[in-house]
Order: sequence, then C-alpha cells, then structure tokens
Amino acid sequence: MRERRSRQPMAYGGPSVEKMLGALPVVAEYCHRLDLAGIVDRACPIRADVAILTHGQVIEALVANRLTSPSPLYRVQDWARAWAVEEALDVDPAALGDDRIARALDAIAPELDRIVGSVGAQAIAAFGVDVSRLHWDMTSISLYGAYEQADDQFATPKFGHPKDRRPDLKQVQAGLAVTGDGGIPLWHRAYDGNAGEVAQVVGAMTALKDVAGPRSFLLVGDSKLISYGNLHAMITAGVEFIAPASKLYVGAAELAGLDIDEATTVDYTAERDAGKPADHAGAWRVREDTLTVPGKKKTDPALRLRRVFVHSSARAAAAVTARAKKLDRARDDLERLTRGLGSRHYPAEQAVTDRVTAIARDRRVKTYLRSETGTDPATGKPTLTWWFDQAALDTEAATDGWYALLTNLPATIDAASVLIRYKGQEGVERRYSAFKGPLAVAPMFLKTNRRIEALITVICLALLIFCLVERSVHRALAPDTTMTGLYPGQKAKPTGMLIFQALAGLRLIPATNGQPATIPQPGPVQARLLDLLAVDPTQPP
Repeated sequence: MRERRSRQPMAYGGPSVEKMLGALPVVAEYCHRLDLAGIVDRACPIRADVAILTHGQVIEALVANRLTSPSPLYRVQDWARAWAVEEALDVDPAALGDDRIARALDAIAPELDRIVGSVGAQAIAAFGVDVSRLHWDMTSISLYGAYEQADDQFATPKFGHPKDRRPDLKQVQAGLAVTGDGGIPLWHRAYDGNAGEVAQVVGAMTALKDVAGPRSFLLVGDSKLISYGNLHAMITAGVEFIAPASKLYVGAAELAGLDIDEATTVDYTAERDAGKPADHAGAWRVREDTLTVPGKKKTDPALRLRRVFVHSSARAAAAVTARAKKLDRARDDLERLTRGLGSRHYPAEQAVTDRVTAIARDRRVKTYLRSETGTDPATGKPTLTWWFDQAALDTEAATDGWYALLTNLPATIDAASVLIRYKGQEGVERRYSAFKGPLAVAPMFLKTNRRIEALITVICLALLIFCLVERSVHRALAPDTTMTGLYPGQKAKPTGMLIFQALAGLRLIPATNGQPATIPQPGPVQARLLDLLAVDPTQPP
C-alpha cells in the first residue's frame, strides 16, 4: 500500500489568509479510531506505484465532506481546496476529481458488507459501544433518473411506497440498525426499491449477530419485524425481540375492551417531558397476556409470545386531537357539498355519491361517516343527508392510546421493563432524519445503482461518526446533560448538529515561507468541545 506522508504538527497562531477547518480534525481523529481508510484499503487494495490516493483516503474525504459541507456531491475538489483537507486528512484536493471519486465508489460497492461489518465491529471495540439492544428499521430514498439498465447485483431502483410521498420517482431502500447506547448506527444495508420490509429481517439479524460477535442482543423493530417466519428464525437463533403488534395480532375490538384501571402504571418519563409537572407529562400503563402464533403448515410449531398492552396518555390525547381535525375537515367538505347540490358540479345523485365517497376516503372518516343520497321528485335535484355514527366514534375512541407489543423476553423482565426497552425505537427515526437531511446528497442522482449503493454507505459512515461524536460529548459531560454556548444565553443539550455547527467556525492558516500551518485560537465553546472529544487539532492523527 501507498505510504502516507508524515503530517507535521500545526500550531495556534494569529489571523492571516485562512482555510476553513471546522470539524475536520474531529472527523480525521474518528476516522483514525475507526481505522476507516485501513478497512477500505484492505478490502479494496490498489497498486501503490500508480495511486495518488488510496480508495480508503477518497472515502474518508467523502465522509468528511458529508460532515462539514453536505451539499450535492459536485466539484468536491473546490470544497477540498477551500477547506483544510490536505492538512487534516493528508489528501491532495486536486486528486479528488469526479472520475477518481467514481472509481472509489465503484471499487467499494462489491465489498460493502465486509466494510460495513468491519467498521461496526471496530466501533464496538474502539468506543465501547453497548450492543445489548439494537433497533432496526427501513426507509426509502427517492432517486432522479430512469436507471433502466441497473445492475441486479446491487440495490435496484424501482417504484415502491416512498416515505417522502413521491410515487413518481424510483427509489432504493436502506435498513439501519441503531444501538440503544447513544443511538449509534452500527450497521446498514441497501435494498431494492420494491423490497418488502418483512422479508429483510432475517438477513439483517444474521448480519447483526456477526457484528455483535459472541454478545447477545435484543432486536427492537416496528410491526414489519413480525411474521411467523421472522419470529421462528429469531427464536431459533436465540435472539430476543420486541415489536408492536399489527392488526393481524390484535384487533381494534380487543383494544377497545381493555380497562385502563386494570393496567399497571409505568415509572417512566419521556425525554420531551423532563422537567414538566407530573400532571403535564405523559403517563404509561401496561398489562399483558400471551399470544400463540400458528405456522402456515400443520407441521410448523406454534410460537407462544408475550403480548404487552400499553396505554399512552400522550398517544390518547393525540388521537383525540387528530380525530377532531378529521371530523372538522370532513364536516366542512360535506357542508360545502350540501350547499352545492344541483349546481353544475353536482347536478345528479351519482355525482353527489362520488363526492361523498371521496370525502370519506380523503378525510379518513369512512369508518363513521353515514350518508343517504337521492333525488327530489319535485325539483329533480339531488338530495343528501349525512351524519357521523356516534357508536362507531365511541368504539374508536375506546382504543385511543392503546397498542400492543410482542416479545419473547423472559417473564423475569416485567411488562413495564419491556415498554422501557422498546421506547428507544424513535432513535432510529432521528437518525434517518439526519441521514436524509443534513448529511445526504439531495437530490441523489448518480449514473449507476452500483455507485448509489456505495454512496449510501458513505452517508451511513458519516452518520456513524456524527453519532459517535454526539455520544462522546454526552459521556464526557455526564452527569450533566447540557452545556453553555451552543445557544446564545442558555444551556442546551449538545446534539450532533449543534456540535458540528459550533466547530464550523474553526479556521486554519496554511503553511507559508517555511512557517508551519497554524490555527487561530479556538473560542471557549470550541475549545470545550475539543477537550470533551479528546481531539487536539494541532496534532493530526
């Protein structure tokens, strides 16, 4: 492999012509701790006698680009020249041309499973990440382009059910496994745009067992985690799990029949409710029974699971508000329709019936909207009588706040503890928001799906470092959870976004006339963060 140049230490100094430094020293240090370039280079070796940059160096530079200047992936050379990429990462900006980036993405694409698994294992070892609880979910990524000649060895762009409601665009999907410890995205994989989520669970579980090594873990997911095949595979593999039950396993009538007074109060406060008076904070209650899941074949063994019913006061209040809004909007539409009976828009009974059907569908009130249409024999105009079925409304209201969790955790872990273990699932959604928002390439448009899958890994590796940085600051601050300076005049919890924003102001004065590169003295908040992260920007890793 190519020998890297020995980077000289930098110093703190005064103002002059500057480059942007930002969080590059932190990114470089965390790439070093993860052995990111080394893992990539061992998986994708390159001839040392012809390479200006190794594939590992290119991938590190792309990860740094996502974390410091996450704009569409275009003219990366210009970013590298304006930023202190050469000083912090030992990468010549001129070498980061579009062709070189494309070759690196092409090279890593066949080795992504190996790279992702190795980096995840290194994160566990280097940062002591606890993998006893892992949260799994999938999301979609819309693409611009036809991709009619896609390589079927990689995630294939296809039409599906996009989370961003762009059915006109093809998509690929990404699965992400996030730890309960700090929400660290240890493992990911790309899937075809029309891949069913249920069918990916066993493969993800198997890969996570490889990353976790001999450690046992609890797999937490959404309702797509649950199918007979997935349940049987997880139980056979000795993997414990928690997931919400779909309507297939618990019906509305069953939820409506639950008595909240028979449920046990859970000693749990949501993070959003911290510091609120008790009567303004959300409250949870639980009760449980068992559920037997039969196999599709007579020879399939029946699976016996614990079913934990949960009542959330916050969810109940949200349901009441949402239903009131639906009814108000439907009522407005229906009153407008009533006023327009006999007009050119609704001249006959069929047009009125069609409109009522559309209102019921669009306002999601089909369950309780009742209507009668006809024609007035005297005028020939259509007639309409409508009302909301109070019994149906009451039945739905009885389910407000209730849902069920399925698990194979032992009975020594009570129902309240099952709920508390499940509550980390929203952490996956927070990581997806970072994946699609501040770190993503938007719009995503590359020439091949091979490169799309590789770029998804680049973004996920950037997300891994983003989350490790956040976790490191939180652990260094403990037992405090906030710090001053991130928001003017108040304390704030140091999220990954606030940390990287605070460090963005760092600058570097390039070496000139035999003088070493220097860094103007960081401000108090920047110095505090660098100290918490144990990163000295004057000493490249």
